[in-house]
Amino acid sequence: MCGIVGYVGKKDAYPILINGLKRLEYRGYDSAGVAIWGPDGLNVQKCKGRVSDLEAHVSGRSMAGTTGIGHTRWATHGEPNDVNAHPHVSNKGDLALIHNGIIENYAPLKEELMSRGHVFYSDTDTEVLVHLIDDIQRTEGTDLAESVRLALGNVVGAYAIVVMDEKYPDMLVAARKSSPLVIGIGEDGDHFLASDATPIVEHTRNVVYMEDGEIAIIDREHGLRVRNIKNQETRPSIQALEIQLEALEKGGYEHFMLKEIYEQPRSIRDSMRGRLNLAQSDIVLGGIKDHEQRIVNAKRILIVACGTSWHAGMVGEYLFEEYARIPVEVEYASEFRYRNPVITEDDIVIAISQSGETADTLAAIELAKGRGATIIGICNVVGSSIARMTHAGSYTHAGPEIGVASTKAFTAQVTLLTLMALMIGRRKGTIDGAKFQQLLLELDSIPAKVEKVLKTEAQVKYIAGIYKDARNALYLGRGYSFPVALEGALKLKEISYIHAEGYPAAEMKHGPIALIDEEMPVFVIATQGASYEKVVSNIQEVKARKGKVIAIVTEGDTIVKEIADHTIEIPASPDAFVPLLAVVPLQLLSYHVAVMRGCNVDQPRNLAKSVTVE
Repeated sequence: MCGIVGYVGKKDAYPILINGLKRLEYRGYDSAGVAIWGPDGLNVQKCKGRVSDLEAHVSGRSMAGTTGIGHTRWATHGEPNDVNAHPHVSNKGDLALIHNGIIENYAPLKEELMSRGHVFYSDTDTEVLVHLIDDIQRTEGTDLAESVRLALGNVVGAYAIVVMDEKYPDMLVAARKSSPLVIGIGEDGDHFLASDATPIVEHTRNVVYMEDGEIAIIDREHGLRVRNIKNQETRPSIQALEIQLEALEKGGYEHFMLKEIYEQPRSIRDSMRGRLNLAQSDIVLGGIKDHEQRIVNAKRILIVACGTSWHAGMVGEYLFEEYARIPVEVEYASEFRYRNPVITEDDIVIAISQSGETADTLAAIELAKGRGATIIGICNVVGSSIARMTHAGSYTHAGPEIGVASTKAFTAQVTLLTLMALMIGRRKGTIDGAKFQQLLLELDSIPAKVEKVLKTEAQVKYIAGIYKDARNALYLGRGYSFPVALEGALKLKEISYIHAEGYPAAEMKHGPIALIDEEMPVFVIATQGASYEKVVSNIQEVKARKGKVIAIVTEGDTIVKEIADHTIEIPASPDAFVPLLAVVPLQLLSYHVAVMRGCNVDQPRNLAKSVTVE
């Protein structure tokens, strides 16, 4: 949800912090702040707005110092304003703290601290933490690290925190539980802290991914020391980053979202690289090889995910049931843990998350794991919590996705689910050799077909200009295209703020058809396949009520072209692979509508990239 950055070393801290916050702004952008140990003690500067607003606020002020922390916020407790912005400080101003997560028991803690004379100024749960650490430090006489450890023993909730103390000017203390923190180990005693690796990669390739319940003490003299919540020393594992710095830049595109839409031919290919072997007519997923037979023998697969990943999971349901003949249930991770689901040791649970840090998905994994299910993870971020919590899994290899609205994450997840379903189907014998080879050839051709779809951008932009002022929109699809309709509607909602709903095309008659009039654009995935004639009938029903139809059709289609207001052609493909093609013009449409409406495409209001709290 929020972006955290920290630095301890010999360099000027402020430029490192501010550039790090810019890299992390996709995680939160309603307020920002920094705290730096300088000649006059702790210098805390923060304000409502984006990192650029913080830069303007700081302009002209002295920000000297070589140790500091920075934060960009996505509001949970308390509205976005200067006071609620992080860092938060103790009453004497000698402690400063930044936090990502939610402290669930902050109210009773706050009440107790107020009874002991602490004065609170913000509406946040975070301010309680800095006062609690301060209270323990003063009453127990403990040092900063021990005070943090004792304070966290009283906390219920999720957190990633970094704390500074005037008494320890060259030290940061960090801790995490259910919220990510990465430590970068640079040269000449430099150490960096961040919510993810994006601010660190320009300084070092060597990182430590903190584990749940760990506390890190970083100081210039002793370097990095790590202990757990029980005060036992642990040995951190140093890993090498694979992210390339240029992947974090816009590369000439106006927005990250547009860049990431155009990266999909490559990201889909990278998701298949080393896994799809045409020469040997085989698919090999090394990350799940040890659990392959368990999946083959599974009586049921549960897919848990949120948002766009949930839509990818729905495509996975069709894939596994058609090709592997295994029953599948797709669950919102946010609901899964609260309805006492029936889970057995014979179940396979596939958890999908772009970031690998989605709080609800992590909670679902914990529940299913506790009941004996085998957990397979699909995520994009190396070293993420899901990658460490699951029994096995595969990375999508989509590369960094900075735009808050997922695009290439969706197609990479669908690609990986397709590989998995086809592989299991072949191992089970539910796909014969000739059919399998044909499907592999078709799948291998998808990146080139996506490149062809991207050439429709000018046409899509023209259509966007016609419907940019719509107040509502309906998206329809059947079979494999139904999840695409849901995803298309979500994209329009997320970045243009137009109300949109996705439906199975046949369900239109069970309610939504009442909304259709000459003002309503209806986007229909009407490719030639098993449900083509049925979808054509649905389009005719819309037109009979004067609705405006924008249809995605197979190249060469003539029937839908006769009745739709606009058509966008995509290359012919088996039904199972249509989602990888049909979603692309819907992504472009949402992008251009949002730009025309003056919306912030990469950082839509009220949203954050990584949802690390419930």
